[in-house]
Amino acid sequence: MRPELHLTLHHVRAAELCAEAEAYRLAAVARSHRDLRTRLGWTLVEVGLRLATAPKAAAAIP
Repeated sequence: MRPELHLTLHHVRAAELCAEAEAYRLAAVARSHRDLRTRLGWTLVEVGLRLATAPKAAAAIP
């Protein structure tokens, strides 16, 4: 194999790997934001349920 052809193939493959790494990084960032939104949403649901089911006797204390 000719050396310049080998070097060209190396550059092409390196560019492909860089593109895959960037796509993976972007997907991981999007996934972490989605996970955070999901946890926050369920935490708000839990807080709302606790407020809705709070004992009514506590409100009667002067």
